[in-house]
Amino acid sequence: MPAKSKAQQKAAGAALAAKRGDAPKKSLKGASKQMEESMSEKELEDMASTKRKKLPERKS
Repeated sequence: MPAKSKAQQKAAGAALAAKRGDAPKKSLKGASKQMEESMSEKELEDMASTKRKKLPERKS
């Protein structure tokens, strides 16, 4: 599932890094913390790899 905003894409990237062990899980906050707990690594990878060019900063 592709990200719907730049903020969502960034949160998915942070959650993916924590899930892989590249970043501490303690550093996660808000949406990225929930994503890390509830989504698989494959789902996070798909969302984090979304092209950002035409995405809005935040979904209204």
